[in-house]
Amino acid sequence: MKVLGITGWSGSGKTTLIVALLPRLRARGLRVSTFKHAHHGFDIDRSGKDSYNHREAGAEEVLICSDQRWVLMHELRDEPVPSLDELLQRLQPVDLVLLEGWKNEPWPKLEVWRPANGKPLRFPEDDSIIAVVTDSALRPELHGRSGLPVLPLNDADAVSEFIAGWVRRDEHAPF
Repeated sequence: MKVLGITGWSGSGKTTLIVALLPRLRARGLRVSTFKHAHHGFDIDRSGKDSYNHREAGAEEVLICSDQRWVLMHELRDEPVPSLDELLQRLQPVDLVLLEGWKNEPWPKLEVWRPANGKPLRFPEDDSIIAVVTDSALRPELHGRSGLPVLPLNDADAVSEFIAGWVRRDEHAPF
């Protein structure tokens, strides 16, 4: 199972890119899961629903299953936040896990960068970035990393081709 981060500043287009990539990666024969990092509390449940009431009443875990999907909610309560490694161990095996967020983790990453955001590039200081996806005419050799691929943000086919090639380079390598 390969793990690839999709990192970038807020508003850079990470989620839009991932949504565009998923059907293209599946069409290339890859099974893909995603992890989204949230910096704040979140709810996938609504007040008044049975599962919400179970969780609010103190259940450690609530599993909801239908004929279309299942979801397991785990309340941390006073437990420490699990590491990314621990969370990855909970996944079913797939060819690729795309991480959105977790920009400080050491996994290989694509940096999504838009100069219009006014934020600096991360790749000059982050050796785990393997390519930059941008709407700019960026030249990586000007930033000390010659040979770093630059992919067009508006061409999800090109980005998915790059990712599929990266995954298949060493299919048997763990993470």
